[in-house]
Order: sequence, then C-alpha cells, then structure tokens
Amino acid sequence: MSSKLTSWRDMKKKMTSLSQEELDEIDLKVQIVGEILKARQEESLTQRALEEISGVKQPMIARIEGGDTDPQLSTVIKILRPLGKKLAVVDMEYSD
Repeated sequence: MSSKLTSWRDMKKKMTSLSQEELDEIDLKVQIVGEILKARQEESLTQRALEEISGVKQPMIARIEGGDTDPQLSTVIKILRPLGKKLAVVDMEYSD
C-alpha cells in the first residue's frame, strides 16, 4: 500500500464543513509553519541547532513543524528571529 501526500490546497477543497474564517485561520497557520520549515532548511539547520539559537526546545520545534501544536505567538517569534524572519500584520486580501 502506498501513501500519498496531499497538499493543503487539496485538503482545503474537501473541508466543506468549516467556515471561511476557520479555513483562513488554518491557512495562515500552514503558511507560518511552512515559512519556519523553509527558513530552517535554507539555513541548513537541524531542529537541535535551531533549539540552541532560539531557546525553543527541539521537541516543540518538531511539534510545530509537524502541525501537532498551536504555539504561542512568543514561541513563534523566538523561532523566527534567529532565522532572520519576523511576523508582520498585513491587510487581508478578499476574493469574490
């Protein structure tokens, strides 16, 4: 039996019972986690190395990257800072 990875976009299309607000929240979380993972990999850092420079424990980093936890904003900021990233508040784009 082969397992297929499903993209967030494909999964989102199947989630008809969720409100648009819930979908937007999930989408934002997926984007943030994706940026953390991408930045860590671009820096060729292991989760353990990121722990050392961010102060966030490796198991927490693994849970965040795996989507298994909903981290506090302060935790996300601690991870992003040594990766040369920051969170920004931007206007929402609406599509009709």
